[in-house]
Amino acid sequence: MKWNAVCLRPRRAFTLVETLVVVALLAVIAVIATPSFVAWHVRDQIDARARALASTLAYARSEALRRGARVTVCRIDAARRCLAAGQACGDGFSDWSCGWAVLTERGGALSLLRAHPQLAAVSITGTQTNLTFTPPAGQLIGAFRSFDIAPRVPSKATQGDKWRRCIRIAAGGRARIVEGACGASS
Repeated sequence: MKWNAVCLRPRRAFTLVETLVVVALLAVIAVIATPSFVAWHVRDQIDARARALASTLAYARSEALRRGARVTVCRIDAARRCLAAGQACGDGFSDWSCGWAVLTERGGALSLLRAHPQLAAVSITGTQTNLTFTPPAGQLIGAFRSFDIAPRVPSKATQGDKWRRCIRIAAGGRARIVEGACGASS
């Protein structure tokens, strides 16, 4: 039996220098990409929080219509109790990032329908009072309201209106999300 000369040649592998160059390049790419990834994550949190609040407002309005009763959306603490206007939650924040709940009145007592937990990375500023939707049309008690949703700690990568969302609520109770701060023209 003859041995093939090709089989006896040693195989070439990566040298230590080549491996270190590849590791160094990967480290540089990771350092360059990290701020973009963090900024993307912050924008995703802002979008998700804006959609959650807008859907909660739509849910509260529809429940007021369906039940024929007042439905209230309020800021809550960790124990899911409504906070008074301007009262800070456990982390010292006094905005809607504390979380919120949807409540309806049943037999003279408030009953919890839905709650959203705290997300401290996102700031949600707006009215400090509870929002109450009334039957028969699901109207919001009070005037036009808005919520400004932005990063709690803006960085160089997350500055500007593209990192903010505004939820505007009409007196009729309908909410809509717009890109940018509430004070910005859209």
